[in-house]
Amino acid sequence: MRYDSTMVDRQVGRNAELFAQSVAELDSREDRYPYLRILISLIDQAHPEWRQAPKKVERIADLAHELSGGQLDTEEVEQVVRVRDKEKGYR
Repeated sequence: MRYDSTMVDRQVGRNAELFAQSVAELDSREDRYPYLRILISLIDQAHPEWRQAPKKVERIADLAHELSGGQLDTEEVEQVVRVRDKEKGYR
């Protein structure tokens, strides 16, 4: 299988990139929410060094935005990351 573009992030991988693009095509925030949680988990697993980074939320949101080809809203992704971190007890 050939792709016209190079991968945005080799640690996350092509499947996560394709997944992010598919998530961006969903119509509403409610529809995207569970899939954004999965995408954020994939990014978090690929970049464990970001877990304690001061700008972790922004980094994850920026990468999700990049993976989606600029289609995902960074503010929406940041909100989902914050909710997930709050549920896990992170600050």
